[in-house]
Amino acid sequence: MAVDIRKFVDRLKDAYKAWDAPVITFMAGIGATPFEVLIATLLSLRTKDEVTAPAARRLFAVANTPEALLALGEAETAKLIYPVGFYPTKSKRIMEISVLILEKYNGVVPNDIDELLTLPGVGRKTANLVLVEGYQMEAICVDTHVHRISNRIGYVKTKNADQTEMALRKKLPREYWVIYNEILVSFGQVLCRPISPFCSTCPVADLCPRIGVTKHR
Repeated sequence: MAVDIRKFVDRLKDAYKAWDAPVITFMAGIGATPFEVLIATLLSLRTKDEVTAPAARRLFAVANTPEALLALGEAETAKLIYPVGFYPTKSKRIMEISVLILEKYNGVVPNDIDELLTLPGVGRKTANLVLVEGYQMEAICVDTHVHRISNRIGYVKTKNADQTEMALRKKLPREYWVIYNEILVSFGQVLCRPISPFCSTCPVADLCPRIGVTKHR
């Protein structure tokens, strides 16, 4: 049975308001600049939100522009963002990105996905999130939660996040593009866990075929 995606998303839109927003969405909601969204998203890669949020706050309290970060330097940046995953590499990437933003884009983060993808360490997830949360543009951001849940409910049948993004671009109603990531990240963090999801308290359990779920609560 094909999932009713409109019913699925609309029902979650009502439920997820009670859950904590993903850290990047929260930052955007309180006025983060596109550059801050870009850097915070890099910090969040392979790092839990509860680690990313304080690390981003520490860093941006000291430096939140390309100029300020270059003045701060790679070593001090690494100290401020610790213990995010791969913090030495991320600090180096932040320096490289800051140079490019200043030299190639006159200090302004590009709002074009192809340009964003030329920045060191920036993949499609990060680029799309910058467009959505930094520029309020229509884009589909696919992280591990979006990929997993979209397949779990049978809306797509894909092997990786890039395939999921392309499949969603073809069939997800455009009105849901911006909010789909935000909803599913919260949903995935709170209820629709990778292993043993909380199906007994899920607001869309009756719509879900639970593809690949062998154990649930």
